[in-house]
Amino acid sequence: MRLLAVYLCGVLFALGLGVAGMTQPTKVIAFLDIFGDWDPSLAFVMGGAVGVNLLLYRLTLRRRRPLLEEAFVIPSRRAINARLLGGAALFGVGWGLSGYCPGPALVASVSGTTPVLAFVAAMVAGMLVFQKLPGEEPRPGESRPGESRPGALRAGRSGAQAGPGAAPPGAGREGCEGCG
Repeated sequence: MRLLAVYLCGVLFALGLGVAGMTQPTKVIAFLDIFGDWDPSLAFVMGGAVGVNLLLYRLTLRRRRPLLEEAFVIPSRRAINARLLGGAALFGVGWGLSGYCPGPALVASVSGTTPVLAFVAAMVAGMLVFQKLPGEEPRPGESRPGESRPGALRAGRSGAQAGPGAAPPGAGREGCEGCG
């Protein structure tokens, strides 16, 4: 059941990206070209996505647990550091130069065109290089061999629970009325 849900979410995401034109680099570059032939339509796509997420995130966290998992895993890290800013800048430059970001690039890769396949290959290479960089911390919900889980909030039937290496109860949920 879980794999079917993941598959259906992926199909819905891919369809949304295709319908919105996010798989067309020319449309994305036209959105970023505010001093030229600007196409603001992707701002509506982004605004719609943010609006839906704001609503559903709050509603989802009112549940005692996720439908297909034992507990919610909510990242607790909020630090803005050089790694985050550098990654954001690299993402933005790559998006602006190519017209692709990771999701749409994966969807567009079925076309088999050289530019999108080159982007996906460069993206995968960048991910592999990033994993090898010193100071890499595991993502929330992951751990290195022999280590406890990094700061993540697990909320289950009895509410937030701090486990080994987890954030204290309520961390990462400030301002979330009705959560927990």
